Amino acid sequence: MRVMFTGLVTDIGEVLSVEPRGELRRVQIATSYPLEEIALGASIACSGACLTVVALKRVGNRVVFEVDAAAETLARTNAGGWAAGRRINLERSLKIGDELGGHIVTGHVDGVATIVSRDDFDGMARFWIETPREFSRFVAQKGSVALDGTSLTVNEVEGDRFSVLIIPHTLAVTTWGGYKAGDRLNLEVDLMARYAARLSEAR
Repeated sequence: MRVMFTGLVTDIGEVLSVEPRGELRRVQIATSYPLEEIALGASIACSGACLTVVALKRVGNRVVFEVDAAAETLARTNAGGWAAGRRINLERSLKIGDELGGHIVTGHVDGVATIVSRDDFDGMARFWIETPREFSRFVAQKGSVALDGTSLTVNEVEGDRFSVLIIPHTLAVTTWGGYKAGDRLNLEVDLMARYAARLSEAR
């Protein structure tokens, strides 16, 4: 059975170290998840990328898990730029019976989008995002998109750019509060949009 997520961030982790291991990078991430609720081999979405827990320990009063970012992950995501101190959005995979509060997210990042602008007002922030051209056809007004593991609704679309509005709660409980123009985000387009496009092509 394929691992699924919802795009609802449940913790902000902190990268403690990144260690090159040939074509891999071993990443240590601190989390507030209880140690007993994480298992070796578990899947955790790290800024939207589904990664497997390969080691687990407690360091002082913090829980630390380790993941391996392989060559494909480093090529398709922003993980290649992770360094100690970076904050990343975390979400554990869905279990049977969990509420699907965002939209279906697979943790398979399509590519990296870039923040073009940020406009703050009334405690909220409107971001304009530029997506790689090959994925822009999957982004539709009022549709869903996952950016750095966060399920968001698309407001406006202009060519290869689209806007999202981030409410105060999301700014507070995710890494979005610190984002600015020029930052690169992991993009996963909506699975339903991808299927719809494929069906259209088949016709």
